[in-house]
Amino acid sequence: MPKPDYTALEFPAPPDDRPYVIVNMVMSVDGKTVVEGTEQGLGSPVDQRLMRELRVHADIVLNGAETLRVGGSSSRLGDPILESIRAARGREGLPIAATITASANLPLDRIFFTAPDFDAVVYVARGAPADRVRALRATGRQVVLLPKRNDLAAMLSHMRSELGASLLLCEGGPTLNAGLFAIDAVDELFITIGPRIVGGRDTLTPVEGERAFTRRTMKQLELVSAVPNEATGELYCRYRVRR
Repeated sequence: MPKPDYTALEFPAPPDDRPYVIVNMVMSVDGKTVVEGTEQGLGSPVDQRLMRELRVHADIVLNGAETLRVGGSSSRLGDPILESIRAARGREGLPIAATITASANLPLDRIFFTAPDFDAVVYVARGAPADRVRALRATGRQVVLLPKRNDLAAMLSHMRSELGASLLLCEGGPTLNAGLFAIDAVDELFITIGPRIVGGRDTLTPVEGERAFTRRTMKQLELVSAVPNEATGELYCRYRVRR
């Protein structure tokens, strides 16, 4: 089988206080998620297709602020077939795009802010410069002020209670992933392992936090599936967080 069919996946119902959270990343064999500052070049077109297939299920697609700055961010599916599959499952329109920022310093010319075909929401830490917050609001996108810096729990609560989100797809970056793991809010992890070696002492891995987990606190995962693709040399893995 050259690739799994992520459009056929099923996910459990969400908790009461947050969406069901899945994280999707691509990395090299040595566990690196960027090369020359971006993830471009690590994954094949097949990996990109799987990312869009996961978006079929999502109510919200979340990217960190740095991901938005470096590579842009959207919730587009990029294929009418995927859009029809989504619609057949009762999910009209595209997922909401979301980002979270402490500084409110974001490139307002990116499609995240200018595209008319999907809605977007910006979560901003309270205390961010007022002029930047006003500039974000001026784009017409919804801006939600969080009680404190990078308050991911408050963000998830808002997504569930105010936006009605059942499933959140987080596409990184690594610091955002670490924050979600730290508050035990990740339910599944999808990893594409590309047949490449990046190296480097400070090159980012899929989860990058200031504080490492210990033997007692590190997250335990269950392997749900692992599908090799001989044509691309990639391995597509799905893990579920064990609780």
